[in-house]
Amino acid sequence: MTTTQSSVRNFTVVAVLTAWCSTAALAASSEALAAARARYRQDMADCSSGRTNQDLATCRLEARNSLADAHRARPSESAQQYQQNALQRCQVHRGDDRVDCEARILDNGNVSGSVDGGGLLRKSVR
Repeated sequence: MTTTQSSVRNFTVVAVLTAWCSTAALAASSEALAAARARYRQDMADCSSGRTNQDLATCRLEARNSLADAHRARPSESAQQYQQNALQRCQVHRGDDRVDCEARILDNGNVSGSVDGGGLLRKSVR
């Protein structure tokens, strides 16, 4: 009975942490995007006033490219969906194995490798 209660408690903690991390990531990305938009407006004002060492067309192009880069850097819903899918794959495990699987997905441990290199290796030691 205590193993079941412990597993339920651990799962609840993981679920709450996942929701909290997702909310924090969205708030951080909104702030970063707002800062990028403010920087864009400042860059465009600098371009119009001639405070840069670039011609007007190049200056405006660079400002637009900088804003576009900020948009691409935002965490996408697909990244959140990836994490949710990974956590769902942990549901086949029971007990401590499931808790360990979820901890690896939530980056509680060492992560090495790359997608380009064939995959990520997640390792945690208890």
